[in-house]
Amino acid sequence: MGPEVWIVIAVIALVVIGVAAYFVWANRRTERLKEQFGSEYDRMLDEREDRRVVESELEERRARREELDIRPLDPATRQRYSSQWKDVQARFVDEPRAAVRGADELLTTVMRDRGYPMDDFEQRAADISVDHPQVVENYRSGHGAFERTGTTGSTEDSTEELRRAFVHYRALFAELLEEPADERLQQAR
Repeated sequence: MGPEVWIVIAVIALVVIGVAAYFVWANRRTERLKEQFGSEYDRMLDEREDRRVVESELEERRARREELDIRPLDPATRQRYSSQWKDVQARFVDEPRAAVRGADELLTTVMRDRGYPMDDFEQRAADISVDHPQVVENYRSGHGAFERTGTTGSTEDSTEELRRAFVHYRALFAELLEEPADERLQQAR
């Protein structure tokens, strides 16, 4: 065999190795994003049906999030918000719409204080999905339920929808108020 044949074999081998490396990298990227974003990854894939587009958007979210200054709440602020949540929750029996509206407003305030930008709802949900992927679907569901009930009427169906919205909001609220891990460790000592 002449040197030209060996060169062709070497080029083919390099191409095969490059393609294999790309597929390994792509699979690892997919697994990392699935692990980080959980059901948000699946939701987006159901909507867009193109894994590359979904993964690109999730990477953009992660990069955007790294640019943000998300900070924990100090203990006094956390306590104040917790108390406000209890007040909003207590109103639910008599005024479910007002309570859910209050929960929505309180969540927005907490997110703003934590450092999340308050652009439109979809951008807030996207930003939240990076840090709280396990509850972002609750936020979407709660907001959607609140939007669907409108501002008038008091049918049993809309009250149940409001109850579900409130439960979804509570899950995100608990996540946003969570004490930082280092504070929990110090309190346990």
